[in-house]
Amino acid sequence: MRLSFFAPCLLAACAVACAPSADGDKALDDANPDDSGADTAGEDGASWDPDATIYENCWSDLRPAEAGFPVYENFGLIPGRHCQGSDHQDITGVEKLVFLGDSITAGTPPTPSDEIWRARFTLAMKARFGEGLEVADCSEFGARTDDYLPDQLPRCFPGPEPKRTLIVSTMGGNDLFSAASAYTEGRGIDAALAVLDRAVGYQREALRSLRETEAERFPAGLFVITANVYEFTDTTGDLSSCPLADQLGFGGQAREVTFATSYMNAQFAQVAVETGTDLVFMGEEFCGHGFHGDDPSLPCYRGPDTPEFFDLTCIHPTSAGHEKLSEMFTAVVDG
Repeated sequence: MRLSFFAPCLLAACAVACAPSADGDKALDDANPDDSGADTAGEDGASWDPDATIYENCWSDLRPAEAGFPVYENFGLIPGRHCQGSDHQDITGVEKLVFLGDSITAGTPPTPSDEIWRARFTLAMKARFGEGLEVADCSEFGARTDDYLPDQLPRCFPGPEPKRTLIVSTMGGNDLFSAASAYTEGRGIDAALAVLDRAVGYQREALRSLRETEAERFPAGLFVITANVYEFTDTTGDLSSCPLADQLGFGGQAREVTFATSYMNAQFAQVAVETGTDLVFMGEEFCGHGFHGDDPSLPCYRGPDTPEFFDLTCIHPTSAGHEKLSEMFTAVVDG
């Protein structure tokens, strides 16, 4: 895969989203008021500093700017002090759990079905909300953001839902691949960017639809958590680092994949803020757990013996990756 001109255009499109903001510290301070004056621990066990950026509070052991992590404060996103995602909803009293999304949620071999994050997360939610929690799954292989409204949402919610509902989803990875394909097929950078923008638009449309019809369709209440997207090269763009990538037809060098991922994650954050939903930082947390995770020169290096989170298919989580993803969604629920 060759995307030699993809990066500069994406960097220009992502200039606001991925560059530090002069108001970033203040935005985070305002978003996380601490009347008691006491700090709480962030992901690495250090004290949470309400005057610091999410880079400093959550990823101080990495080089997040170099890795291309979006500056979420620029969108008004409220990061959870667990560092696993945002903190926009007070999720309580859930009676029904509904999974939407793509194959990451549906689960793929060789990971056993009881080890996929959906199964682990279901157990965690039953432990919190009771064994009587109703569970439904409308996720499917190959799904993209344009599958939300015409397919998955109507299928899981054919009519008003009387139970207090939590919707969770992973979506966007297949859209990212479609954007790359648009470029490599010779349709140009504008076509590739248009694919990403359409994908974000479909996500926005689906989440806005849920919010705008919430009173009629979810009279007992609705919570929504989505995830951003990841890539398996640890910012190198070395697609062939996955042993089967060349055989599966998407090997080669494509540093631009990192920029495309950052661009999409920035826009997904904006959608989460606009709709009052929550976003899991899957892209950030999986960075450094890819096929170059043993390279200490990279911005997401997490130390020796770091487990790989991507399986032999290159794009799906291992059992350890699924476990991490379940932990992340659970952290966002717990707040």
